[in-house]
Amino acid sequence: MIYAVIIAAVIVLDRIVKALVKSGFEPGDTVAVLGDFFHITYVQNRGVAFSMLYGHQTVIIILTAVLLAAVLVFLIGFNKKFPAVFNTGLALVCGGGLSNIVDRTLYGYVVDMLDFGSFPVFNVADICICVGCGLMLLYALRSMKDEK
Repeated sequence: MIYAVIIAAVIVLDRIVKALVKSGFEPGDTVAVLGDFFHITYVQNRGVAFSMLYGHQTVIIILTAVLLAAVLVFLIGFNKKFPAVFNTGLALVCGGGLSNIVDRTLYGYVVDMLDFGSFPVFNVADICICVGCGLMLLYALRSMKDEK
């Protein structure tokens, strides 16, 4: 199943990048990659998006696990009812969520490193989650337009 490959690829890529950052940086270390525009900065994120629920790891892990279980059930049970773009979005969300939950379980925080200055620092899994949500939103908007 192609969606299992997407999930696995997201997890592997994210785990590799996070391992490289953890092995070469101390929390708070930063290296300029593109001047002031882009840095690699090691941050230990103990919250969710924009540090919401900061420090409530058990709650975050439980909520994430329930949501990921629902996504997996939906992806496995209903993937034939939806087009590839929607299912790809689900797989990206699932892979990113699973990799971030591994961090929370192992370390008590998520390893973030992609720093664009005034925007919160994020990671590869976060990119996949956002792109996945974007694909699902595009499908939903397109479906609404087609119904009219």
